[in-house]
Amino acid sequence: MTAQPRLSIGLPVYNGEEYLAESLDALLGQTYEDFELVISDNASTDGTQDICRRYAARDSRIRYLRLPRNVGATPNHNLVFTESRGELFKWASHDDLYARDLLRLCVEALDERPEVILAHSGQAVIDGDGKVTLPYEYGLATDSPKPPERFRSLLFEPGGDDFYGVMRADVLRRVKPLDSYHHADRTFVAEITLHGPFHQVPELLYFRRDHPTRAERANPSKRSRSANLDPRRAGPLHPTPRLLAEYVWGFVEAIGRAPLSAADRRRCYGHLAAWMTSRVRPGAGERIEDRAPVDPALLTVSVDDLVAGRAGRRA
Repeated sequence: MTAQPRLSIGLPVYNGEEYLAESLDALLGQTYEDFELVISDNASTDGTQDICRRYAARDSRIRYLRLPRNVGATPNHNLVFTESRGELFKWASHDDLYARDLLRLCVEALDERPEVILAHSGQAVIDGDGKVTLPYEYGLATDSPKPPERFRSLLFEPGGDDFYGVMRADVLRRVKPLDSYHHADRTFVAEITLHGPFHQVPELLYFRRDHPTRAERANPSKRSRSANLDPRRAGPLHPTPRLLAEYVWGFVEAIGRAPLSAADRRRCYGHLAAWMTSRVRPGAGERIEDRAPVDPALLTVSVDDLVAGRAGRRA
């Protein structure tokens, strides 16, 4: 790693011992190596701390932070970005897997396309054993040169996982930090796309793990999910109607803050109004892992062949 890494990866984690080592292996085994990995341990009570310290001792690219108390997933996500130093940034999850060329191809895409502010890749959902349950074809128009079209697509089409793409850090600093109301990650990505187009590398390189202990599964209600994001949401001052109202208002604020022309701002508000009256549309805004599983045999690529696995570690 250079003194000033080109890319920062932020990995917030809480009680992630089951899959953490596998995810770290996949990140540290990337063919692109000019990055720092900032891990923030949210006062884990399992073996997460031991795993992190062991990996940090092996690889100088890792900076391990341990919080004295659980501040919630959202403040921890924002912390790893605050601690980052690179001109590019990517959030990583402690339980996902990454093909060995993911970072390299995303960074190359950003270098080749100055107008693009986020690069991600083809993706699939895997189960706890690493078996593919759902290959996914990205269908969002986030590559459009028109901000209202990008915004409209993010509202109406089944969402991808652009939150985990490689982004330009200067753009992230211009948007409101991640919040903790219901689906706050969607309003966050929507605001990012109002600043510029995204690019999807046309290769299957990212594997989102779906398992019973995943935060969304372990916290099935809107209130419990929001309390997991920020414990302050657990009190009576944050009923479900408030969480939903903040969700909608998050889009309104994102449009108001974005660097748009008056005409584009009106179009975005129009798309938002249409979306609010069409929530009965099947699949609107659903997450890919919430769809019905498909036969993994339909996917001809081997996850084991693509993921870095136990690739070399640095001293």
